[in-house]
Amino acid sequence: MAAAAACSSYTSEVTERRGIPAASFVQDVQSYLSQSGLDVNSALAFLQERLQQYRVVEMKLLAQQRDLQAKIPDIEKCLDIVATLQAKKDSSEALVADFEVSEGIYSRAKIEDTESVCLWLGANVMLQYSCEEATALLQTNWENAKASLEVLVSDLQFLRDQVTITQVTTARVYNWDVHQRRLRQATTPKES
Repeated sequence: MAAAAACSSYTSEVTERRGIPAASFVQDVQSYLSQSGLDVNSALAFLQERLQQYRVVEMKLLAQQRDLQAKIPDIEKCLDIVATLQAKKDSSEALVADFEVSEGIYSRAKIEDTESVCLWLGANVMLQYSCEEATALLQTNWENAKASLEVLVSDLQFLRDQVTITQVTTARVYNWDVHQRRLRQATTPKES
């Protein structure tokens, strides 16, 4: 906890994006350690902990991305179905459709002139809408899902940048420590 406070005070000029803390690139490891008040092991532990936090957030964002990528084609399919129903509404012929009753069981339906459709909203809720209202709702949902996916993709890119910066910083701190140890070994007199 003290390591996080010390490192966050060192990187106070850097902000966060939607709850994802930003990583700062460390130019000078020695000044970074002295300003943060950490020793090498504490700094490495903090950086590893931050990497783990980034990995957890990345898993959540990837799950959200998969859900949205599955949701968008479903919304598009619903929009197509409502458009087909609207197109057939004024014609005299009925629409014949196959639909899934349960897994692996299908039924054929003859859809006559229809003024409304029922949309499954989730959480065991289904509502009846006029075709125009359903189209407007589905179009809004599609636009929101597309916008959310764009934000999610940019959040994932930001997160990947933070992971890269943190990995580079970890390597720089570790390499600096190795270099310092070698210098100390070279300056200590060897016993014969």
